[in-house]
Amino acid sequence: MVHRISDDATGTEQLPAAPLDLNLLRTFLAVHRSGSFTAAARLLGLSQPTVTTQIRALERQLGRELFERQPRGAAPAPFADALAARITDPLDALAAVTGHGGPLDSAPAEPVQLAGPAELLCHCVLPSLAPLIEKGVQLRVATGATEALLDELRAGRHDLVIATSRPRGRAPAPLPLADAELVLVAAPAWADRIGGPARVAADGPAPLHDIPLVGYAPDLPLVRRYWRHVFGRRITCRPAVTVPDLRGVLSAVTAGAGFSVLPRYLCRDALASGALALLHDPEDAPINTGYLVQRPGSADNPHVALVRDSLQRAARAW
Repeated sequence: MVHRISDDATGTEQLPAAPLDLNLLRTFLAVHRSGSFTAAARLLGLSQPTVTTQIRALERQLGRELFERQPRGAAPAPFADALAARITDPLDALAAVTGHGGPLDSAPAEPVQLAGPAELLCHCVLPSLAPLIEKGVQLRVATGATEALLDELRAGRHDLVIATSRPRGRAPAPLPLADAELVLVAAPAWADRIGGPARVAADGPAPLHDIPLVGYAPDLPLVRRYWRHVFGRRITCRPAVTVPDLRGVLSAVTAGAGFSVLPRYLCRDALASGALALLHDPEDAPINTGYLVQRPGSADNPHVALVRDSLQRAARAW
């Protein structure tokens, strides 16, 4: 008999009433984390046909397809991602008590090569991964611009890259990671001088022409996106200061060097404390989406999947 998932009154998907076999769930989680049936078999000390048989048994019990077999591994279905999110913590806690079946019980894995923009790595990513480091995961972190990092990923230098724009061309399929709202900010003294958000809302960007502009790069990528999305025009200002690190832009703007456009996650504390002020508060703020890109073939290292899954869970709170 097939036990199908049913919806409760709230529309939330429910697991079957019949108990699920813990061994099948451990095997499922190993496949989900490692990205392939073969890598999961090595991780669990099982044969690949045994892993396949157990996944098929779990799919029959759930009445759902969990993975799509691909030339390079197994792609999880959306339901598989939801199931993994629900069972990861309980199974890991059980493994910690019993000493059986935990994700870090196998032979030491290779360090995970992780790359992305310096400010996001330092502000959000590394704090999120601290629990994995304590459990034995090793990280080798590199920083840089998205296009260069993706080229290096294709060449095999990185396992995971956090991209600040959707990869194009020959890049592996990206996973949307997090949306960063872009905000127009300056020190409170500059905001007071031009009349604050009300003045910009009424007159557009004209009041900002008398304030120095601080940018991430000479071509002002974040500022240009904000101007097109919010004001519907091209920016004509030239930067007074450029700093190739958004943390440096934040520092300069907070010190009163001028105005800029920054991700809200980076300046949330400064805004809350009053060290920075919003210069505009549009109803439809521009969003910069980050993507997580995994190198094909890196699924043989189970720690890559652990880092990937941890980032996807943590990104919801960034």
